[in-house]
Amino acid sequence: MAEPVASAALLALRDQIDSLDRQLLDLLNQRARVAEQVGEIKRAEGTPFFRPDRVAQVIDKIRAANPGPLKAEHVAAIWREIMSACLALESPQRVAVLGPVGTFCEQAAIEYFGGAADLVYCASFDEVFHATASGSAQFGVVGVENMTEGVVTRSLDLFLHTPCHVVGEVSLLIRHNLMCKEPSMRGIQAVLAHPQALAQCQGWLNKHLPDVERRAVSSNAEGARLAATNPSWAALGSERASTLFGLHIVAHAVQDEAYNRTRFAIICLPQTMATPPATGRDCTSLVVSVPNRPGAMHDLLVPLKTHGVSMTRLESRPARTGQWDYYFYIDLDGHPSQPNVAAALAELREICAFFKMLGAYPVKN
Repeated sequence: MAEPVASAALLALRDQIDSLDRQLLDLLNQRARVAEQVGEIKRAEGTPFFRPDRVAQVIDKIRAANPGPLKAEHVAAIWREIMSACLALESPQRVAVLGPVGTFCEQAAIEYFGGAADLVYCASFDEVFHATASGSAQFGVVGVENMTEGVVTRSLDLFLHTPCHVVGEVSLLIRHNLMCKEPSMRGIQAVLAHPQALAQCQGWLNKHLPDVERRAVSSNAEGARLAATNPSWAALGSERASTLFGLHIVAHAVQDEAYNRTRFAIICLPQTMATPPATGRDCTSLVVSVPNRPGAMHDLLVPLKTHGVSMTRLESRPARTGQWDYYFYIDLDGHPSQPNVAAALAELREICAFFKMLGAYPVKN
């Protein structure tokens, strides 16, 4: 079929777009050359290359200055990628994520660091923590909480003994799709996915595939990789995973809750990045243990009430001492630089048998 002949008006507009593209490219390379100079100064001064607070400031200014017609969120996404590409010229950021390619953890890393980050794919969150703590990756991204299934308990346990701290978070809207090698659900004998994904989709699976085996694997992307090798296996995961592994999506958005979000924590060693400064919308995370005696939990809450600090999350995990002791993971609304938060933390430290700050960081709206 012959290609339709473009009108003179359309050809003129295309020429205009080509000219603008060349101007944009020239300006982007000018920006990149300035970024390289910034990198040289940072290297000489020993200052951090990646500054998420600076990224946020630049993007906020760009959003505020945007007259349209581009939408603010699209402008923000474009500038995040521009800054990521320029940072890669200064100093590529190695970021450990749960692999293989196509996981939601990878998606969270790209949303936070941009597509130019050097991703290190790990087989488990244990490996993500190890890679970050050992310095083989500068940052790590780990899942910590899902709106429907609660906390990722393995991550909480790993936070207890790591030298890393939390410097940021990403909240992703999670849509699980059923995908397999064949273009229909007929013949599926097993669904392979991360345990959290299987739990988030159990209602749909009970209704539509009640007799099919559910097999837990290290990640949804690993399930997709395996499903690509066997026509009787299906996987749960993102559209990107289906594309990467050549799978058909045979059912879209099969999670039980339409508004299904997962929080991911950005971790690093303190020498890689110090605690981010207060932004006015921050979270302070800590883990504590109190003596196993009557009224201990009440005593834990008193400093928060006294100093007007709101607790936004409280989770308990067994201490594995054989004495029914527990660690309590707490999120507080605020930043340690605020006097009331600092006073509450100081009092908590005095009454707790174990006290560890996990981090203070900006939270997303």
